[in-house]
Amino acid sequence: MTHSYYSQRKGSNPNKEGLPLHDLVNIFVRVYLQMAEEGFFTEAFGFVCVDLGYCPGKIRDIKLAILLALRKHDLWPIDEAFVCYNEDDLFDMIEFLFQHVSKPVDGNLHNYNNCGMHWETFNKADGQSEYRTRVNELLTHHSGHFELSKSGEILQQAEAGFEPIFDADVPSSDSNIVDRVESAVLRYRRHRSTIDDRRQAVRDLADVLEYLRPKVKSLLSSADENDLFNIANNFGIRHHNEKQKTSYDTNLWLSWMFYFYLSTIHVLLRKIEHDRP
Repeated sequence: MTHSYYSQRKGSNPNKEGLPLHDLVNIFVRVYLQMAEEGFFTEAFGFVCVDLGYCPGKIRDIKLAILLALRKHDLWPIDEAFVCYNEDDLFDMIEFLFQHVSKPVDGNLHNYNNCGMHWETFNKADGQSEYRTRVNELLTHHSGHFELSKSGEILQQAEAGFEPIFDADVPSSDSNIVDRVESAVLRYRRHRSTIDDRRQAVRDLADVLEYLRPKVKSLLSSADENDLFNIANNFGIRHHNEKQKTSYDTNLWLSWMFYFYLSTIHVLLRKIEHDRP
């Protein structure tokens, strides 16, 4: 847990909600340059030798790779282009670098003129893990509460207390359940997800519960079962008619319904598996 200092606790810190974008971008550049100096991008982007000059990595034309991946110009080199980054550019480049980072493992030291290490072997998984740790430290200072996921996507952080549910595997081998739940979670957590995206995510979770309904009947009383589906059926989630209750704070209640259904699915699946003969 990040320590909060006096002005943050007092509420008088000018950046109590998070750092402005230009500060976040500047920190991102420093993180990138530090990791590049340590060799984390040598395998992908190459390096400069005092004798040989530029030695390319796996990606010979980095600007072209960025254009094909992100469909954007003028994002590279980072230490020059960053001054024009908006938030989407920052997040795009964070995700792009995640795909190409790798931890240097072994190589040869080139002593001449303090050239440094010429790395030859790399570990991609370890590199991505280290990169994710450093980027997520940066993202703790973003007012939007984002994080870089294990798969390399910028996602909304879990509400306090619900972090373990996003890290836990869906306790089922049924792809009709696992795929739908994982898709709903990604739809809900993605950067710039809309109200409609979040409503669809809740609807997808409700559909998973509907799929489980025959098994749920043996685990819940009829009243509890009806209450479980009443939320989705009568609060403008699964149906659209004049009987729907829609006069509520959409952001607040969609968040509550999403976490309620997601945690309920996990509990029910674990109970079903526990009771299996």
